[in-house]
Amino acid sequence: MMVGDGMLKKYGFIRVGACSSAVRVGDIDFNYKSIVKGIKEAYDKGVEIICFPELSLTSYTLGDMFLQDTIISESKTALIKIVEETKELDIVSIIGLPIYACNQLFNCACVIEKGKILGIVPKTYIPNYSEFYEKRWFSSACNAYEKEIDIGENKVPFGNDLLFKCSNYDFMFGIEICEDLWSLFPPSSILAYNGASIIFNLSASNEIVGKYEYRKQLVSSQSSRTITGYVYASASSSESTTDLVFSGHSMICENGKILNETKRFSFDSELIYNDIDIFKLKALRYKEKSYMDYEGCINNFREIYFDLYKKKNDLVRKYDKYPFVNDNYEEIMEIQSTGLEKRLKHIGCSKVVLGVSGGLDSTLAFLVCLKAFKKLGLDSKGIIGVTMPGFATSDRTLHNSLELMRLGNVTSKTIDIKEACLVHFKDIGHDCSKQDVTYENVQARERTQILMDLANKENGIVVGTGDLSESALGWCTYNGDHMSMYNVNASIPKTLVKHLVKYYADNNDEVKEVLYGILDTPISPELLPSDNKQIVQLSEDKIGPYILHDFFIYHFLRYGAKFSKIYYLAVKTFDEYSKEEIMKWLKVFIKRFFSQQFKRSAMPDGPKVGTISMSPRGDLRMSSDTSYEIFLKELEENSDE
Repeated sequence: MMVGDGMLKKYGFIRVGACSSAVRVGDIDFNYKSIVKGIKEAYDKGVEIICFPELSLTSYTLGDMFLQDTIISESKTALIKIVEETKELDIVSIIGLPIYACNQLFNCACVIEKGKILGIVPKTYIPNYSEFYEKRWFSSACNAYEKEIDIGENKVPFGNDLLFKCSNYDFMFGIEICEDLWSLFPPSSILAYNGASIIFNLSASNEIVGKYEYRKQLVSSQSSRTITGYVYASASSSESTTDLVFSGHSMICENGKILNETKRFSFDSELIYNDIDIFKLKALRYKEKSYMDYEGCINNFREIYFDLYKKKNDLVRKYDKYPFVNDNYEEIMEIQSTGLEKRLKHIGCSKVVLGVSGGLDSTLAFLVCLKAFKKLGLDSKGIIGVTMPGFATSDRTLHNSLELMRLGNVTSKTIDIKEACLVHFKDIGHDCSKQDVTYENVQARERTQILMDLANKENGIVVGTGDLSESALGWCTYNGDHMSMYNVNASIPKTLVKHLVKYYADNNDEVKEVLYGILDTPISPELLPSDNKQIVQLSEDKIGPYILHDFFIYHFLRYGAKFSKIYYLAVKTFDEYSKEEIMKWLKVFIKRFFSQQFKRSAMPDGPKVGTISMSPRGDLRMSSDTSYEIFLKELEENSDE
């Protein structure tokens, strides 16, 4: 795998940083040197755009000294020094300082790149309440009537209508300053509407009890609402503590997720950085069509061009091996059980029938049925669990299924399918010694027929057990385990199934032992027999590890990522699999996903639980005849093996 040398750009990553620089109040010489040091450190880390706190060049807590001409003039002199001393570095820097313009003083963000000031953005909303009294010194950007100001010998764009557009890479960033984010109409919303995919916020947010969590929530929420990367750089604890304490709480966020944040209450400069996925943000924007529906938004922004330079960066961002798994287990099961409750109430039904195989999927569906019946006040005996041993059923899974039903106090039935399958083999003229796909699918369809007929007899409905991962791969028998009357697991991926069963086991001692026995059982359809009645047919040997497939599913369907990028991320994430193994199973995924859509087109009803669903009536409107060749070609041509 090639790394660095443009690889991050190829896959849509921009490395951004936030530096809570150490300051001495009013010591501009010290502060400018601290900023230069921070820029150089960020450059050494491969950061492409670095942001510093609000008024970082002077310090935020300077008070009435902002009105002294010495401070204003020395700030401008120090700014020119920063520009000169960093002109050889391939990095864009955003610095906070006071600027005199339009007969007023403004709290500003100055953007510099390789010896040039690109533009200056003044703060729009000026706080003047509680501990803040900025209007004593600063004016709002709304009062700025000049579009350009003189800095040294150059005319520099000035105003809150600036968007910074990369000339050699397709993305833009915008700037807001502290209070701007806390306002009713944050400038970042308008900046994002007009194309900014990263927002930089220069802030001086003091600490009071409870503000830390609220600040995180605010940054995360705005990043999610605007579908942006959000870089928040806040003043450090080295600010004056005359009346307030600052903590240097800086954050880097992407679409609601905090990627990195500083430790608070440090007197030293702190740098954080991470890789923002621009391609992912773009994909989310054109997927969520309401994003651009507001017609009254300002769109007369001036675009300021800059360059990004090829850096030999390797990916520092860490990706979760289990992207579907979170801690909301109780909520997930509530959604599943509520879906089933509504269906039972609507059709006036008090019985359900499901196959209980002793495997993970049927176990989760069984637990969801128990929860639904308890919430509805129904007798658990109305849950009819059926175990249907066949030619390959192991003693282990049979025992686990029977024990689970006993402990759940449900109606338990054991119906052996071997004789019925042998009759069917004879009817269709199949040699039962030929253990092929017909041999396997006859068993799967026989089981489903039993469940359907039993549901008719008992005036109940068949609850499906198949999971999202199996749907994505088509790892189910059409009109066999593929079919039910309501599938509670329809949008639960295999990796999440296991975590949900474990959660239930750890919180219910009476079934803990049997559930852990099920958790320790290999994943198998149990359709091919062995001489010693052991489980020999392992699903993951045939189709690949579910942990990889769930990773592929998540990044493909959630963010529309190219398969070459998914391969790159998987190689970076999974040390336990070789590049060759990941490539092999990714190709399996591509071929199976596209060739098996016809099964998903006929999926039964089932509740959407997470961000991804395969329902043909919901998230996935896809032709059953879509070719996979273009996707396979893209992977093979761009995976850089």
